[in-house]
Amino acid sequence: MRVLIACEESQAVCKAFRARGHEAFSSDLQECSGGHPEWHIQGDATAILDDGWDLLIGHPPCTYLSNAGARWLFAGGELNEDRYQNGLEGRKLFMSFLNAPIPMVCIENPVPSSIFLLPPHDQLIQPFYFGDPFQKKTLLWLKGLPNLVATNNLGTGEPMGLNANGNGWGSSGGKDRQKMRSKTFPGIAEAMAAQWGDNEYPEFNLENC
Repeated sequence: MRVLIACEESQAVCKAFRARGHEAFSSDLQECSGGHPEWHIQGDATAILDDGWDLLIGHPPCTYLSNAGARWLFAGGELNEDRYQNGLEGRKLFMSFLNAPIPMVCIENPVPSSIFLLPPHDQLIQPFYFGDPFQKKTLLWLKGLPNLVATNNLGTGEPMGLNANGNGWGSSGGKDRQKMRSKTFPGIAEAMAAQWGDNEYPEFNLENC
């Protein structure tokens, strides 16, 4: 299966699919940091959406779309026009992925600000559903794919940013904070590759956890 992981420089999801024999490529404006430049297409991912992919997993930047940044959108009680326009550009990229001519699509993002009118999401997941001991509410928009099912539900996890533990996800500061926090957790990457790449579905699902 040909898989495009858009807006991914860490190659976490790309490598999970590669490990299962799929022809997976990451794509990002930045160089990859995952150690396999031969599996990375540096540039605008929207320019290659028509290149015969079977599955697209998109991680569009959420800086201006996220509800977490909504307070800056109306700082001082007035609309920040520059931030709003950046959000509209973010929405345009998001929708280009969701409407891509690809049979199976997953778009991952945090809870968005309602002002940008994104379509309803299909699923909410947490890293601790998949064995990674953190809380990070993540929404999935799915086309032609089933919901992910939990693989190792820990019941709860540590809030993000409270413990700088060296692996990046819990890091609370630093110049690379945003990049580190945007990395896909290994449990989620493995679940995507196993369930959407190899059709492996555990007998239990998130509704029963």
